[in-house]
Amino acid sequence: MPPARRVLLSCVALGSLREKCSGGAAISAQKSIELILARQLASCLAMPVGIVDAEGTLVYYNEQAEEVLDQRFDETGDMKASEWTAFFAVEDLERKPVPVEQWPLVLAYKEQRAVSQIVWLRCRDDAWLNISFTAFPLIGQHGRFEGAMTIFWEI
Repeated sequence: MPPARRVLLSCVALGSLREKCSGGAAISAQKSIELILARQLASCLAMPVGIVDAEGTLVYYNEQAEEVLDQRFDETGDMKASEWTAFFAVEDLERKPVPVEQWPLVLAYKEQRAVSQIVWLRCRDDAWLNISFTAFPLIGQHGRFEGAMTIFWEI
């Protein structure tokens, strides 16, 4: 990525951005501008949003997602795919288990394409919720894959 497209943040600027974007949750200086901007957008939306980076690590979920997950992002921080996928059980509309590889966010991540799907979702030991997911890849300049974002809501 050309230097003009990459934001280099000083410690002071990073601290300010950290406060604006997340209310104090850590933002790694290693994140791309696309992930930082996606996180800023997610923090402004009135629906649950989650973001994974190019390695599949869950790098952010907003306050509305915290309500569904019953966990604050400030408490969990970044989570590897093996961690965040363990939080959920997913079933299709016929109530058959959906393997992790077929979850909307995972498909958007792996296949780098938009996916929309209605599923049954259970977070930890909570009740099953009928959820509509829309997930899409985050593509940076020159086609660089930066990760994926999902927006979801209960039906």
